[in-house]
Amino acid sequence: MEFTRLQAASGIILIAMALLAMAWANSPLSEQYFQLWKLPLVVGFDTYVFNMSFHDVITDGLMAIFFLLVGLEIKREFVMGELSTFRRAALPLMAAAGGMLVPALIYLMFNRGMPTADGWGIAVATDIAFTLGVIRLLGDRVPLALKVFLTAFAIADDIGAVIIIALFYSQDLNMAALAAVGAICFLLALLNIGGVRNLVPYMVLGIFLWQAMYFFGIHATVSGVLLALFIPMNFRMRTKQFLDLVRRQLDRIERENPADDVPVTERRHYVLAEVERAAESASMPLIRLEHALHLWVSFGIMPLFALANAGVAVSGMGFDALMHPVFLGAALGLALGKVIGITLFSWLAVRLRFAELPRNVNWQQLIGAGILGGIGFTMSLFIANLGLAPEDLPEAKLGVLTASTVAAFVGLAWLQRASRRRITPKSVGE
Repeated sequence: MEFTRLQAASGIILIAMALLAMAWANSPLSEQYFQLWKLPLVVGFDTYVFNMSFHDVITDGLMAIFFLLVGLEIKREFVMGELSTFRRAALPLMAAAGGMLVPALIYLMFNRGMPTADGWGIAVATDIAFTLGVIRLLGDRVPLALKVFLTAFAIADDIGAVIIIALFYSQDLNMAALAAVGAICFLLALLNIGGVRNLVPYMVLGIFLWQAMYFFGIHATVSGVLLALFIPMNFRMRTKQFLDLVRRQLDRIERENPADDVPVTERRHYVLAEVERAAESASMPLIRLEHALHLWVSFGIMPLFALANAGVAVSGMGFDALMHPVFLGAALGLALGKVIGITLFSWLAVRLRFAELPRNVNWQQLIGAGILGGIGFTMSLFIANLGLAPEDLPEAKLGVLTASTVAAFVGLAWLQRASRRRITPKSVGE
């Protein structure tokens, strides 16, 4: 699975960048670290100018591309993946629901009645790249079905996080900008209905959609998910038709130039162009865009976001920081709330016969996946920036990093032990 390999490699890089950020923020060069992200940048041209800090460019601009990729993955899963049927989707959706509800309640338990209660969304998100990066370390000792389940509920978790950002972390709404959002979505729908498969007009309208959302008051990154919904998944050429055409064209090349060292002729170039056009017609625009974005997001945008947000100066923190309501809510919400919510709601789904355990996966392994669900990182840090005042961010970041580290090591050890034991699904919960 190319997706799993890319996410796993990205997760390992995220870990490295988080460690680098922490080391930098607590080194003699810590002042330079924090000043770097405050550098003012002017983005745009003529009258369309955005005065933003370097940090804002990352969180409001580049992360919109991250959310576009998230939206593409969500749409693909619902149309043709693990969330495409009720039977397949029931378990990961229930797991995601529990994995959001219980952590949010734990966070609010510590922050009820305080301004920091607005940060409850910090504890609801699972970082898919970080999580798959950790589980990748176990190799074949973990069944593929568990990795698929983990991916599916993390994507379902992302759906919840996007909805939470759109509904609860928005500013005062601008009705004129809202009208612009509606008009742009109407144009995107026309492109989709009209069968336009060229991605350029979608991307151009996506830029205007981002601007409209920015002025509308809903966090601009949600525009990425909205744009993804309109990217077409159709194809013009059936598989058999594509294979027949390619075979004919390849036969023409072999008859004309059987040797590898023969220079490319104009005719051969035309044949190769025909094969390329056929490949484009037989592929889905959504899949093409998803593959094009994966490397940029996984190895560029997400590591840069981690570097910009994971740095916490712990030298000035005392024991009080560990007793801070935000730290306790974020750390316990992720480390404990996730495994409790995921396991409990999964058990209820199986017990009530809404779903069944994935093949070759036992309850001990599912609990291990729930522990790994406590790795919040990217989305948790992102929501922390939206929901909390600057003075509360260090404790939030420290809580997220602490919970993610604990969840990674405990989940890894748990799954390594659980994978040695053969516990059938019926041995627990009956």
